Amino acid sequence: MFRIRIDYRFSPARDGAAGAHLGNPLFALLAAIRASGSISRAAADLGYSYRHVWGELKRWEAELAHPLIVWEKGRRARLTPFGEKLLWAEERARARIAPQVQGLASELESAFAVAFDDNAHVLSAQASHDLALPLLKDLLLAAGVHLDLQYRGSLDALAALSAGRCLLAGFHVSDDHGPRSATARAFKRHLVPGRHKLIDFAARRQGLMTAPGNPLAIGAVADLARPGVRFVNRQRGSGTRVEIDQLIAGAGLDPARIDGFADEEATHLAVAAAVAAGAADVGFGIEAAALRYGLAFVPLVAEHYYLACLKQTLDTPAMQRLLAVMQGAAWRAQAAALPGYTLVAPGAVLSLTRALPWYRYRAPRPAS
Repeated sequence: MFRIRIDYRFSPARDGAAGAHLGNPLFALLAAIRASGSISRAAADLGYSYRHVWGELKRWEAELAHPLIVWEKGRRARLTPFGEKLLWAEERARARIAPQVQGLASELESAFAVAFDDNAHVLSAQASHDLALPLLKDLLLAAGVHLDLQYRGSLDALAALSAGRCLLAGFHVSDDHGPRSATARAFKRHLVPGRHKLIDFAARRQGLMTAPGNPLAIGAVADLARPGVRFVNRQRGSGTRVEIDQLIAGAGLDPARIDGFADEEATHLAVAAAVAAGAADVGFGIEAAALRYGLAFVPLVAEHYYLACLKQTLDTPAMQRLLAVMQGAAWRAQAAALPGYTLVAPGAVLSLTRALPWYRYRAPRPAS
């Protein structure tokens, strides 16, 4: 059994990398060899000499006590079964912990931003996992605002906002639930008209993610209860879990009949990685995550992602820069390029009753 040590390094903001990077040279090397079928071509792709790559492979094989490459003269180089399994394990683990790594990187960046720049603006945020948030984070950094981003479930993020642990809370809700729905009950206790405001972030699609080509012909929520279909779920407290629970209830399904209902992942990417790795046949999540892993996607729900804040924080310099960035052309272009995303009025400040159709308040009756 090997122990894992995680280090970090400084890189200039101008390098353009979105989000935190967690990697190991061995896995970059194995992935390049698998993609190219050639050690020399993999070396060229990675900017190394053939001799360096060959030496590294031999060093790793000795350290891990397993062969990594099958190489025969005149034939394509390929990974051994152990090499394939090692690369699969790393890809799946990295997909699972990527949000936590990004959150850790945000905390470090926030500390250094304050240490090196007396005029730096720091905007703390807890948010449901979304693939567009790292793009916004980079644009804000270029505008002089560090987005101190931590990933939480939608309900947990809103609870953190109410408790004063952050200035922004990212959450998502579908557009078609009534005032007595589980969505309304879950979110209403965290949001108060007049106290909270919503910032329009993006519209996106959620649905079923299956293996490429959808070999089991999964087309509806009812198919989750079919014999032989393995499901991977989202964690309690996430907006996606609220949504899938409602869909399952609406289809009249007993969760106990769904194989894998108790198996939970914390992000859209982790669900997609589980399906891509064959650990499950179907998951529920956003279209962009499915396509990132080459999965088939069956759209089921149109939803909106919002950033919630307290009304009195809207006039702060950090928040004003956030609104300016979100209303700019760069954010619109980058977010709209993600599969399944649509931008309606990015950066617009909305009241709860305008944004959420299930918020309905009766005016008090006049005194008689």
